[in-house]
Amino acid sequence: MFKNKVAVVTGGASGIGKVICEEFKKAGAHVCMIDKLSNDYFVGDIADEETLSAFTAKVIDEYGRVDYLINNACLSRGGIEDCSYEEFNYVLRIGVTAPFMLAKLFMNYFGEGAAIVNISSSRDRMSQPNTESYTAAKGGISALTHALAVSLSEKVRVNSISPGWIDTQGTEFEGADNVQHPVGRVGNPLDIANMVMFLCSDKASFITGENITIDGGMTKLMIYHNDYGWTYDNNKSPKP
Repeated sequence: MFKNKVAVVTGGASGIGKVICEEFKKAGAHVCMIDKLSNDYFVGDIADEETLSAFTAKVIDEYGRVDYLINNACLSRGGIEDCSYEEFNYVLRIGVTAPFMLAKLFMNYFGEGAAIVNISSSRDRMSQPNTESYTAAKGGISALTHALAVSLSEKVRVNSISPGWIDTQGTEFEGADNVQHPVGRVGNPLDIANMVMFLCSDKASFITGENITIDGGMTKLMIYHNDYGWTYDNNKSPKP
């Protein structure tokens, strides 16, 4: 299904993005990643418009089309306590503006059956203190998803995924970290990559404009003081 397809992935050099790239490569796709970290395709900052233009030009020049666009890259610069005007807007440029511009720059080059998958977060609807930069970006990409799905209707399917707690370090968890998830474990990048592959496949041909939460049920479980190994302290922070 993915053999010789062209997949563009932002933030593909580490974490969830790296595993998404690996899965596309295993399936026979050509992967065009962009990341500030060293990689074998394109090193650059997607917050910069000229970088986006150079990257998309390279992809189009080499392949002439794009089949899948995975907007994965994002970061945090804190929140209301310590995030400056410039830092807040930098996060939005990476998390919202770049996905919009990539869709715009590739708009006339999407292949038949093309799909965009945006990586949002369960933080698009819930927060910890001092996380406004990241939370705003994730709320923005969730809203951008259904807007693009309507604008690109009959041409590109556009969906988003909201991961919950995804460990990218191979950590072994136990106790409250696991049991606060109804599935009994913390997530891993492959949990997200598997959904990306599904949403890009023909099996998802009737799905567009949707946001799919993958969090092991964590946002559905009500946790009170002293439930599931968690207590609530005077600093308003959950403690195992």
